[in-house]
Amino acid sequence: MRIQAVLAHPLADSFAAAVHRSAVGALRARGHEVVETDLYAEGFEPCLTAAERAAYFDPGYDAAAVRPLLERLQWSQGLVLTYPHWWFDAPAILKGWYDRVWAPGAAFRHDRDGGRIEPLLTELSRVAVLTSFGSPWWLVELYMRNPARRILKRGLLAACARRARLDYLALYDMDRATAEVRRRHLERVEAAMGRF
Repeated sequence: MRIQAVLAHPLADSFAAAVHRSAVGALRARGHEVVETDLYAEGFEPCLTAAERAAYFDPGYDAAAVRPLLERLQWSQGLVLTYPHWWFDAPAILKGWYDRVWAPGAAFRHDRDGGRIEPLLTELSRVAVLTSFGSPWWLVELYMRNPARRILKRGLLAACARRARLDYLALYDMDRATAEVRRRHLERVEAAMGRF
């Protein structure tokens, strides 16, 4: 499978980066073709430009500024997204990746008459989120109802990649996680990627 592994964390020595490395290693060990995208290391600019927004509904939307990232997305049969949750949401750089790279004409097509979106990421069949929260499980899942996961599944994937299955592996209460808890989580990540 052609898999793009996306990392959204500014620190190379972060636990998210360790999760990313573990995932990539496990995927490659299984024989997958993996391309890595480190949004911070690549200097990705997450802000949708005024010109991009003004042309968003134009038939010939110009995504030239993010063309390499857009081509990686279209190439992908699987995505592995690794990032922490800050304030119950993904880092701004990942939201900007959705805004700029999941672009009209590449990830979806506008139906100007009916207002519907036609999905174009028809090859994308699997998406895994490898994430962490500083908060405990009950606060994220019961009280907040995990808004970022719902937006990804019911919004982005439903609109652009309807066939894609979403897998979700989170480490909750990260702020109090011991070295042993982190080690066991990395083992869970490797096992999950072994089944990808």
